[in-house]
Amino acid sequence: MSGEKMADNGDDEDGNEGDSGAAKKNRVDEFIANPRKAVWQLAVPVMLGMAVQTAYSFTDMIFVGQLGSDAIAALTFNMPLGFFSIGITFGLGIGATSAIARLLGAKNKSGADNAASHALLVGMIAGLLIPALGLLFKNRIFAALGVPPHVLEGALIYFSIIAPSFVFSNLNVQFRSILTGEGDTRTPIAFQVGGTLLNLVLDPLLIFTAGWGIAGAAWATLISQAAVFLVFFYYFFIRRGTYLEPPIRAFVYSWTVVKQILQIGLPASLSMVVMSTGGMFFNRLVSRFGSDAVAAFGIGGRLDSVYFLPTFALASSMVTLTGMFYGAGRIDLIRKTVYYVFIRGQYMALVFGAVFYFFAPEIFSIFTDDEAILSMATSYIRTMVFAFPFVTVGVISGRVFQGLGEGVPSLLLTAMRVVLVSGALAFLFVHVLEMGLESIWLALALGGGITSTVATGWIWLRLNRLERETAEGV
Repeated sequence: MSGEKMADNGDDEDGNEGDSGAAKKNRVDEFIANPRKAVWQLAVPVMLGMAVQTAYSFTDMIFVGQLGSDAIAALTFNMPLGFFSIGITFGLGIGATSAIARLLGAKNKSGADNAASHALLVGMIAGLLIPALGLLFKNRIFAALGVPPHVLEGALIYFSIIAPSFVFSNLNVQFRSILTGEGDTRTPIAFQVGGTLLNLVLDPLLIFTAGWGIAGAAWATLISQAAVFLVFFYYFFIRRGTYLEPPIRAFVYSWTVVKQILQIGLPASLSMVVMSTGGMFFNRLVSRFGSDAVAAFGIGGRLDSVYFLPTFALASSMVTLTGMFYGAGRIDLIRKTVYYVFIRGQYMALVFGAVFYFFAPEIFSIFTDDEAILSMATSYIRTMVFAFPFVTVGVISGRVFQGLGEGVPSLLLTAMRVVLVSGALAFLFVHVLEMGLESIWLALALGGGITSTVATGWIWLRLNRLERETAEGV
């Protein structure tokens, strides 16, 4: 169990040998000594990076919003497609983080090095394949999404430019996942923040000064992602600033290593695909109520992200810590850390929920002065905040499963939320009962609440079983 032999391509190492070992060390013992400190050591840099990213998302929407509601709708229709691409590679990245963390917990550095190389290989393949297919079938995709004719041109222009950037963003996620697996979230977030600030500078220059409109927003993203990729490449292979040393020239392909990454990565990626497909479904359903409704859904989702992104950051620490503790055989620390993160996550959910509920109209007025859009966006967020406490524990539970090397539970829970609960209820409310737009918001909130309750019970049962197995010496 805790001493599982994963990607054993050399003798186990404590990480203190070689040129890099003097300056960099395996963080497992440090995290075991103080798990609570480790949670924030991992989560805070991610939170700060996400805060910058969220601020950029707000600013980006403000810039695009000045081009009119059709431009906002075009950007909104592209959001699920971008989420589809990044979702797949984030899923693969979670697989890499989990595998690397468990290997380091078991003091198998050579195996972790090899896993890092394979993570980059998998990311490169996905990074090339996904945008190629997207560009090939873009017209069919937007037709399936139900994009109105007056929005279609802007949506296609944006996607045709943004799709190639997925190559860089996918590899950037793999670089970040490798560093997260070794317990370093500060460095990749610093690179991400730099890219976001570059994007922020380029946006107004290309949208307004150059007069490129919505195409300018897409070009700004592409250039920024390419710049971040170059920085990561330099840090890994020229400066050699990482603890792990992914072999390139001496790389030897191993299906066993790929399988270990895909064991978590494929279910996690499929979960993202389900969420992305669900986003497309909900966009199409919302579009029945007009492009203003789609725009409201888009800016409502941006405010959602202010809560979701730091929550995901807090939860993401559990992939690394659970993996390291599991690999080191310290099952006792997993439950204690989960409970600690649950409580802190609830504080965040309640604070964000209260602020959003009472100040939503004022916040949304930053994006648009259209009263219809403001009203619909406000009704969306004032419904969703009631699901925040439930969603928090659900997200954390899913990350714990992934840290344990189990990807299927998160996939099943995502499918339950998106398809069986939210999707089914939204279809019933709109098509059968002929209820209004707000019924879609209700379906989304119920899906999050019900599924997260199931997730919490499931992870608690799994931890009970692990503790029994440990006590029995299994």
